[in-house]
Amino acid sequence: MADPPTTTTRHRRVTRAAALSVLSNTVLVVAKLVTGLAIGSVAVISEAIHSAVDLLAALIAWFAVSKAGRPADDDHPYGHGKIENLSAVVEALLIVGASAWIMVEAVHKLSNPGPVTGAGWGFVVMGVSAGLNLLVSQYLMRVGKECDSIALQADGWHLRTDVLTSAGVMLAMAVIWLGHRYWGLDLWWVDPAVAIAVAMLILKAAFELTWEAGGDLLDRGLPPAEQDWMKGFLGGFVPRITGFHDLRTRKAGAHRFVDVHVVVEEHQTIVVAHEVAEEMELGIISKFPGSTVTVHLDPCDGRCPPRCLGGCLLGSARRNALRASKGLGPIEPPPAQ
Repeated sequence: MADPPTTTTRHRRVTRAAALSVLSNTVLVVAKLVTGLAIGSVAVISEAIHSAVDLLAALIAWFAVSKAGRPADDDHPYGHGKIENLSAVVEALLIVGASAWIMVEAVHKLSNPGPVTGAGWGFVVMGVSAGLNLLVSQYLMRVGKECDSIALQADGWHLRTDVLTSAGVMLAMAVIWLGHRYWGLDLWWVDPAVAIAVAMLILKAAFELTWEAGGDLLDRGLPPAEQDWMKGFLGGFVPRITGFHDLRTRKAGAHRFVDVHVVVEEHQTIVVAHEVAEEMELGIISKFPGSTVTVHLDPCDGRCPPRCLGGCLLGSARRNALRASKGLGPIEPPPAQ
């Protein structure tokens, strides 16, 4: 597995990727809007509106990743990472608004039928749009995952949705063109019907994006796989520690925050205990660059409260011997972590 990018490299990569998204969406908005108005297709126009929302989302993502890389300051002692999560939620709300507009326009056209001319041009423009968005979205998703940028991944999901919706409009244009050319049928209703389907797909993407980005805004813990790695890493410090508990994690943008209580021998010197804590912090930061790790040291005095017992790394014999030296009775082994 490749090493995680440094903070400086990450900031440069995500900013460039966000700028590319802004450029590609600008081109697609102009092309779709001109084509949709020229041929009278509400489906193509709906795709232009979708791309316009994506352009706004790309601008928001570009702003977010630019600001999220700033270091902590007096007003923001925990950094600016959550601006990425906030931007992703705003993008999702923009998608909901665009979906509502598309549905209103599609229903209006179903009530007021109108011909779609030049469907072939619509097919070509949608094909170019789908191809360009596929390439850009793959790039954004790859950089977003490698650099752990929720804002960039959100932008990539927008464009990936655009690929599917553009393909749907391509199908509508093809059906309308074939129906008119070979069977003499005016299949005008296919256009608004596909527009409604496009809107439903966009709404689904908006819900998933809000769920993902909103979780970090509410200080959801890190993924189980990451927490399991941390538990295994901390457990590797035996016998220099006797246990750990109250492992708490959260995330803001790409920045992780880790708090943990580590139990050491009661008569351990401050110098040695501090060395252990520092090694833990550096180890976690090495695995997850940009993390803030806080290790609180507790003395192992044999009292074994429930929270301490749950993370005890002593064997039963050693733990009970310690308790006996304190005039305390034996205790059952703690549950497995």
